[in-house]
Amino acid sequence: MRRLKLFALLLAASVLSGCSAISYYWQAFNGQMEIRRLSRPVEAVLADDATGPELKRKLAYAARAREFASRELGLPDNRSYRVYADVKRPYVVWNVFAAPELSLELKTQCFPVAGCVPYRGYFAKEDAEAYGATLRAEGNDVYAGGVPAYSTLGWFDDPLLNTFMHYPDLDIARLIFHELAHQVAYARDDTTFNESYAVAVEEEGLRRWVQREATPAQLVEYERFRLRQKELVALLMRGRAALKAVYAGERDDASKRIGKAEALASLLEEYRRMRAGWNLTEAQERAYNNWFERDLNNARLGSVAVYTEWVPAFARMIEEERGNMAAFHARVKALAELPRVERVKQLKQTIPSSR
Repeated sequence: MRRLKLFALLLAASVLSGCSAISYYWQAFNGQMEIRRLSRPVEAVLADDATGPELKRKLAYAARAREFASRELGLPDNRSYRVYADVKRPYVVWNVFAAPELSLELKTQCFPVAGCVPYRGYFAKEDAEAYGATLRAEGNDVYAGGVPAYSTLGWFDDPLLNTFMHYPDLDIARLIFHELAHQVAYARDDTTFNESYAVAVEEEGLRRWVQREATPAQLVEYERFRLRQKELVALLMRGRAALKAVYAGERDDASKRIGKAEALASLLEEYRRMRAGWNLTEAQERAYNNWFERDLNNARLGSVAVYTEWVPAFARMIEEERGNMAAFHARVKALAELPRVERVKQLKQTIPSSR
């Protein structure tokens, strides 16, 4: 019944928006139905003799993390991440972000269920690239990135996917915690609030999870990862601040373009110096380089803020609730119901020294 209601909403939006919208919503609906068709209960996959031993181990690990998520983190106890689907591609969707050439303000896209978000998602890479090319031809900075998982906000049973089951164990747990958080609280038209909240839940969940499940080697790697992420976010925020100063200045556009190129070059150089001290594996270095050294632009940097801006506020709220996740979620849900101006005001008050 819920999927029929969703289809009706998408169809109505398509009729109102025109032919291009019909095509977009149709691919979205078909993509979601494909995932639903491919999904199988984890128990069935584990019992299947055709399932390889490493996937069985990963699924069993994910099942423990899934139980932990509901038992210890106050996250929904439903069928999400208790089913598995192999979509036969490296990412489940590709999200396209865009920002003007001389601005960090991401362009928004509005949808019937999710509201307005700063990206558009496609189930086929070629469709995402075609849309990105259109935006780029209009003079925008564009970033199109593959996404291993996404939340349907409880409309469907979100599955474990082949797109992330090859990840290191801790990353699988972290992703489950993050995506389940989106089913707890969601503020329409405020992606920064939603993603920052999910990241805060992910980080708190992972901190607790490693104390119970991680091997000594994983604990060491977790601490390294945590410190890398802290340094990386600080670096990216400095880069954003430098670009904001360039764009807010009184110089003409030609001078701003020069300032932009200098700021991005400085950011890349600082990243390379920082990376040299991280003692990365070859795979880790390749992943970081792929992010930094390909299309480093306003859209890519704008997407970072979506996931980080309010994380300190939510982390402070968890501290104030003495780690009581039920009380924390209740506070977040109450914030999500507020008008955006009031919500931002309260978040700022939570961390007054940082704003």
